Amino acid sequence: MRKILDDKTAIITGGANGIGKATAKLFAEEGANVVIVDVDRISGNQVVEEIKKINPSVYFICSDVTLSQECKWIACDVINRFKNIDILFNNVGITHRATVLDTSEQEWDRVMDVNVRSFFLMSKCVIPIMQTAGGGVIVNVASGWGLVGGSKAVSYCASKGAVVLLTKAMALDHGVDNIRINCICPGDTDTNLLRTEAMQLGEPENALVEASMQRPLQRIGKPEEIAQAVLFLASPCSSFMTGEAMVVDGGGLAGSQ
Repeated sequence: MRKILDDKTAIITGGANGIGKATAKLFAEEGANVVIVDVDRISGNQVVEEIKKINPSVYFICSDVTLSQECKWIACDVINRFKNIDILFNNVGITHRATVLDTSEQEWDRVMDVNVRSFFLMSKCVIPIMQTAGGGVIVNVASGWGLVGGSKAVSYCASKGAVVLLTKAMALDHGVDNIRINCICPGDTDTNLLRTEAMQLGEPENALVEASMQRPLQRIGKPEEIAQAVLFLASPCSSFMTGEAMVVDGGGLAGSQ
């Protein structure tokens, strides 16, 4: 029985933890060749060993996707191994919770480098490959805070807003190439990143997890649930969608204007 991503090759940046890890497992279950890219060598190798039990066609690249030469090398390595790149999931991300006044230039630059520059660089390397192949899919991770503002998160909100419009602009440019480009806008999701975010605010580790009870669904999201949305956008199930910012947040933005 064929699976939805059979014969497809997918690169997942930030794939060693959280949403990236959950997506890597799901893509592997659906038949894809999965390439996990992350700076966390230990976790990356651990995820590969877990996924090999499902699908042996997975490997890990330890690399920093904020560097253009690294991105070029990743694309070349994947092509040498699998001959094509069908899906790019730009998922790597960090957060810094602070106001403008409390954000240093270095902190601002780091958030923008990881959350925006890496998406630009990886897309720049992968799109020509997809053009030659006759098409492909890019999914970017934005955030609900890429659509509405959030307090004490200026660099994060700016970066995720940039991802939303980067997605739309690329979709306009590359629809003619049969390359679909969408983004997901998750709400609070149960990951280590969310716990780190709470501690940056000087709050207990589970503070933001508990705050998720205020959403209409009255719970926090699971990485596996976000992964299902990524699979939808990466698969033929969304074949007439491009330039879309899909909100997956338990109803958190349902009452926003």
